[in-house]
Order: sequence, then structure tokens, then C-alpha cells
Amino acid sequence: METMKLNLPTILSYLVSLLTPLALIGLALRILLTPVYFTIEYNMPYFPADEYGFTKADRLQWAPFAVEYLVNSADISYLGDLNFEDGSPLYGQRELNHMKDVKNVVQGSLRVWYSSLAILILLAIFASRGSWIPDYINGLRRGGMWMIGLSASLGFIAGAGILLNPDIFWAFFSGFHTLFFAGNSWLFYYSDTLIRLFPIRFWQDAFLWAAVLSLGGGTGLAYGLKQRV
Repeated sequence: METMKLNLPTILSYLVSLLTPLALIGLALRILLTPVYFTIEYNMPYFPADEYGFTKADRLQWAPFAVEYLVNSADISYLGDLNFEDGSPLYGQRELNHMKDVKNVVQGSLRVWYSSLAILILLAIFASRGSWIPDYINGLRRGGMWMIGLSASLGFIAGAGILLNPDIFWAFFSGFHTLFFAGNSWLFYYSDTLIRLFPIRFWQDAFLWAAVLSLGGGTGLAYGLKQRV
């Protein structure tokens, strides 16, 4: 039986393949953490209205603070000091605790993204100096193909939750939160600000767009780069 020869170029190629989905998913995450996503989402005709009174203008007023908090270096007072016009706090303590946890997860994910990009760049330099560029390119193509499979799976879950049965996405969403957050710290009342700003449809579409963006990147690498020998 023939076995694959694990020489340095082969190891390099598969390391590039492993890092490629991380880089593409991180890019999609960073795009979603900009005002572009929530501005488009709130303007969608199907986006659910807030039965407790937030208008679209209210959501566009308050959502930027939550998103900006996740990517800046501020402490939780950045959100804790926000108040409604009547002086009552925008967020309760349970919501603030959760946002601290979310910030840790988001910034950890962004650090993984930055690291994956840096390593890919260093590997490209290393490959060029060692005349292993064909292996590097093939690694990118392979990683793109892996990303297509991952994106298709994520897109199916998000799309099925929208079009077929909300429980499909909810099961995935619950599992995702159980993986990253303790207990039921991520569950809130419908009257809480976090749910009013970011209802479940917001997250269904976020995962769907993450899948679409990652799929685009994966497809570009898998079929836009020529296989090298």
C-alpha cells in the first residue's frame, strides 16, 4: 500500500489548508461586526418589529454601541452608562454580564483570525524562499474546498431555520451558546434590550451571511487558483 510522503512541503500545504477556513471565517465575522450589517438588516422589510416599542430609528441609535463595545478596548461601563430618556439603564446587570462574556469570545476569535492571517503570510514568504509555492497554492485551494463544505453546512442550518422550521436553527444556536457560555447566562426575556435589538432573526441572518461570505472566499480560492504541480 502506498503511503503519502510527509515531507516539509506537504506539511506546509496542509497547514495552509487548516488555516484558510479560519482566515475566511474571521473575515466574515469582522465584516458582520461593522455598521453595514445591522444597518442593512434593520432595513429589511421582513425584519420583526419590536412589540415593546423600539422603532427602527431606536435600534439604529442603540445597536452601534453594542457592536462597537465588542471590538474596542473599553470596559463594560461603555454600555453600563447608557440610559433611556427617562433615566433608566438601557441594559440590566444580567445583560451586561453576558456582553462581557461575548466580548471575550469575539476578541478571542479576532485574535485567532489575526494570527491565522499572519501565519499564512509568513508561510507564503517561507514557501517562496524554499521554492514551495505550488504546495502553498494547493494548500489554499484545498482549504477553499473545505470552506465550501463548512459554509454549505452552516448555510443549510440557517436557511432551514428560516424557511422550514425555526427549531432547526434554535437547536444549533443553543448548542453554540452552550459551547461558549456558562449555563443559561445567555437567555433573556423578550422585554430585555438585547433581545429587542437583536432578535433571533438577526442571528439567523448573521449566520447565513457568514456562510455566504465564507462560501464566496472558499469558492474563489478553490476554483480561482490553478492547481500547481
